[in-house]
Amino acid sequence: MAIVEKVIDAPPQQVFDVLADGWTYSDWVVGTAHVRDVDADWPRAGTQLHHRAGPWPFSLEDSSTVLVCEPPHKLVIKAGLWPAGEAIVVFTLQPVGDGFGTRVRIGEDFAAGPLRWVRNKLNDLVLHQRNKETLRRLSDIATRQKADERAQR
Repeated sequence: MAIVEKVIDAPPQQVFDVLADGWTYSDWVVGTAHVRDVDADWPRAGTQLHHRAGPWPFSLEDSSTVLVCEPPHKLVIKAGLWPAGEAIVVFTLQPVGDGFGTRVRIGEDFAAGPLRWVRNKLNDLVLHQRNKETLRRLSDIATRQKADERAQR
């Protein structure tokens, strides 16, 4: 399993609020080109986010399903990208310091399909770099929301 972590300068609930807004996934999940629809109860377990991933005209349409949702500490998603396969993605959030920061960890592993069978060091490196960028983008959104809230006060 490829694991990447980053400390974000925002409390866990604020970071989880970004995870809980399915419409923002294409803003911070590297490779997601477009969110087509989000179930009304997202991210409750069993709900789905319908997306398009990859560059046009080769993009693939699929859905991702929430397996576990424990706000504001854990979100587990089965991310579909058929015919390439699917991955299990685990987000864990832990408060750091005085609770105004969050250590976010992404663990991702291919669970089915051809991507599971072609696992090698190059794929792991690409996945690691992709998830580092994903966390950087997630941080940008979560900390921007924090700054916007301070400005409104």
